[in-house]
Amino acid sequence: MSTDDTTPAPGLSRRKLLGAAGLGALAAGAAGAGAGYVVADEPAPAVVADPDAVPVPFDGAHQAGIVTPAQDRLYFVALDLTTQDRDSLVALLKQWTVASRQMTQGNDVGKLGAVGGSPYSPPEDTGEALGLPPSGLTITIGFGRGLFVDADGAPRFGLGGQLPDLLQELPGFSGDRLDPAISGGDLAIQACANDPQVAVHAVRNLVRIAFGRASVRYSQMGFGRTSSTSSAQVTARNLFGFKDGTANIKVEDRQDVDDFVWVHQDDGPAWLVGGSYLVSRKIDMRIETWDRESLQGQESIIGRAKGSGGPLSGGDEHEAIDFAAVGDDGEPAIGLKSHVRLAHPDVNDGAKLLRRGYNFVDGSNGLGQLSAGLFFIAYQRDPIKQFVRIQRSLAGLQNDLLNEYIVHVGSGLFACPPGVGPDGYWGEGLFA
Repeated sequence: MSTDDTTPAPGLSRRKLLGAAGLGALAAGAAGAGAGYVVADEPAPAVVADPDAVPVPFDGAHQAGIVTPAQDRLYFVALDLTTQDRDSLVALLKQWTVASRQMTQGNDVGKLGAVGGSPYSPPEDTGEALGLPPSGLTITIGFGRGLFVDADGAPRFGLGGQLPDLLQELPGFSGDRLDPAISGGDLAIQACANDPQVAVHAVRNLVRIAFGRASVRYSQMGFGRTSSTSSAQVTARNLFGFKDGTANIKVEDRQDVDDFVWVHQDDGPAWLVGGSYLVSRKIDMRIETWDRESLQGQESIIGRAKGSGGPLSGGDEHEAIDFAAVGDDGEPAIGLKSHVRLAHPDVNDGAKLLRRGYNFVDGSNGLGQLSAGLFFIAYQRDPIKQFVRIQRSLAGLQNDLLNEYIVHVGSGLFACPPGVGPDGYWGEGLFA
């Protein structure tokens, strides 16, 4: 059997492989330098560690990928369960947990991985992430309403009485054009990473493990996060060119995280305490129409300056918004139908969301235009008091002026269980 310096041996993690390669390169470089000339006696440059080589911890009280600083890439998939057997579903969740723990730590799936097994059997890991670091990979799962009840409301998998009261179908909103084919789902997987191939590798392996028990309903790739979830991150821009998520909940805002993200003991049900509710919305953006709007018009619609991101009431990006400020024309500086005003907690009973959305471009729409937009993701403690409250404020042309340029075409609501310990599995409290 031939050897290959770029192929990890069975049980060798991708991170160890990268570390070995890096040490070899440094050794070669040092030998070359010593052979030709004498190096001046000066301090060696500091070695800057690659942040993508440091894995995000998998185990913990909460699932990673919620308050984790938002990575650059997303692969989201919703699945429908094809099995009706409870034991089969529990086995799937256990296998997903083990595989996800391995992948997020920079390892192959299984004991033998992509290349360590028999050449006459399918590999345990698909292999497209060989040689790549963990890249900040997080994998977060959620349970849809269909996991608990069928279309007629009859319990599934012996989970009668475990359906959270808040895990209902989201109400219809003015202007929605939802496509059932890209909405809903029994299970959701959110894979975020700084390398799209690492995110795809994660989803691909979990979907493969689910074969015969669940099938893909829809999936969405995203790039360029549209929200920062840490104060250490700069605010990113959406495809309209505006900074997006300036006022988003940050992981450092511990009180807001506790008040608005995690399910509390008295919220119920018990198996969901420490978890969160995920709302996903696929939003098509009419970017060609937007691009013909004047700069002044764009800023008035949003309520912020396009360059700085500061509110039109004055100041830089993080200046407190003054909704009472009046412009030179005597009208409110931030319009009554501007997006910023209608989305603000002050007009939504204090409601806030932790957003983790991403841009997308899905080729063309068949009309000679780009099919582009925002795959909106938000986590919250109570989807009715938070997302539904805010979206009702925004929906319809009679409200947010931005609705002339966007349309919601996909939707999902999932209950994300809490995190797991080293010997636990996703959703174990639900099946205890």
